[in-house]
Amino acid sequence: MIYTASPERYDNMEYRRCGKSGIKLPLISLGLWHNFGDVDVPENFRKILHLAFDSGITHFDLANNYGPPYGSAERNFGKLLKQDFLPYRDELIISSKAGYDMWPGPYGNFGSKKYLTASLDQSLKRMGLEYVDIFYHHRPDPDTPLEETMGALDLMVRQGKALYVGISNYPADVAAKAFDILQGLGTPCLIHQPKYSMMERWVEDGLLDLLEERGVGCIPFSPLAQGLLTNKYLHDIPEDSRAAKSTGHLQTSEITAAKVKQLNALNDIALSRGQSLAQMALSWLLKDPRVTSVLVGASKPAQLADSLKCMEKLDFAAEELAQIQGILKSTA
Repeated sequence: MIYTASPERYDNMEYRRCGKSGIKLPLISLGLWHNFGDVDVPENFRKILHLAFDSGITHFDLANNYGPPYGSAERNFGKLLKQDFLPYRDELIISSKAGYDMWPGPYGNFGSKKYLTASLDQSLKRMGLEYVDIFYHHRPDPDTPLEETMGALDLMVRQGKALYVGISNYPADVAAKAFDILQGLGTPCLIHQPKYSMMERWVEDGLLDLLEERGVGCIPFSPLAQGLLTNKYLHDIPEDSRAAKSTGHLQTSEITAAKVKQLNALNDIALSRGQSLAQMALSWLLKDPRVTSVLVGASKPAQLADSLKCMEKLDFAAEELAQIQGILKSTA
């Protein structure tokens, strides 16, 4: 079946400017960290991508080692890009990253020029692209000079393999140095991708202020804390949940009785707002204009559709924010 995008795809999506750049991103972007690997069902992730674009999501976020296995999310996305989305390439922002483990040996990890340039070449080949719109360094490398890593990002733009560059997981002090180096090279940093949610708020201790000051966008990942900020864990741990998997990023040890009490208190506020807990968690991030877009994952189309509903209620009353702050400060 030939895919034709919805003619109303831009009618219900809001777009925010990314820092001081010319790029605007949708409030909700789609991350392909999970659910797009070779272990997943192609027809399911095809439907997720269709729904995303039909809903005005123009930004698809990948990385070299997304899968599993490594590289498979990019390869699968590349197949669907060729099959369904090639006519719409100029309407899309496609990003990839490198910085974590990808291949054996000393050149398949961290932040060397060799690793980053080889990784991007591999990513482009897997996706069948001439360039990505954004290429990120995925995490700081304490052993490689920052000048080398940022110089590699600059080189990629000059080679035409990336239009913009970004960084991910960088603390504010290292991010500031990276911004200075990139600015000096003539390739300003477009965007920072930090882990940020109601349950993980380190970015509020200086990073968000820095991004605003430097004109750099912000796109949080794991906004639902690996599914913790959903209705899955309000009572027990479902057998099919991430926490039930021994290899997952969310472990059963993290879901304490105090945490469950905290989640239920947040859920009560969400219900009073006419939202699910997940929708409120996304709205809570987007209430801050310094947040350009929020990266959501989806295991099925209905999950993405539910996340998109967060845009129906982005405003919070001062009393609601105070109640949420009090709950989040409680021990869990």
